[in-house]
Amino acid sequence: MAHERRVGVFGLGEMGLRSARRLLDAGFQVSGWTRTRAEHHDIETFAGPKQFQSFLSRCEMVVNLLPLTSETRGLLNARAFAAMPHGASLINLGRGAHIVVPDLVEALNSGRLAHAVLDVFEQEPLPPQSPLWAHPAVTITPHVAAITNPRTSAKLIAANIARFRAGQPLEGLVERGVGY
Repeated sequence: MAHERRVGVFGLGEMGLRSARRLLDAGFQVSGWTRTRAEHHDIETFAGPKQFQSFLSRCEMVVNLLPLTSETRGLLNARAFAAMPHGASLINLGRGAHIVVPDLVEALNSGRLAHAVLDVFEQEPLPPQSPLWAHPAVTITPHVAAITNPRTSAKLIAANIARFRAGQPLEGLVERGVGY
């Protein structure tokens, strides 16, 4: 039953928060981890490196929606997998370089993790010799977790053009110093 399952969402930006709320609506117990403190009254939140292990220790399923930065590269490694409850599952929709693949394969082989759903990879397309292709506990999807909706994206582009012409700040910009 969904209400008995604890799901953790890495990243509570626009996509992560929307995903977390959908999971809540489906009845799951949801927590979230972010780089810096974020308060959401309906989601238990964890922040920063000091709360990383605590967050993982309560997650039977982890959904990764983090951006790739120098701090998040290789974040999903043997230490992270060891912190998760035995038999937990991972869904990676963020970036392929978040995962240390040999550590993931070892965690799956040992039963530490029960399953991984992977939509992104450090090298795309995933090389034919990758051990992930044949692993029985891995589901590979073709980088389709988030498809741009032309109708909504066109509205955002048009609104930003209007903002630019009016001398107003633009929405949805990448903060290069932060990395996303």
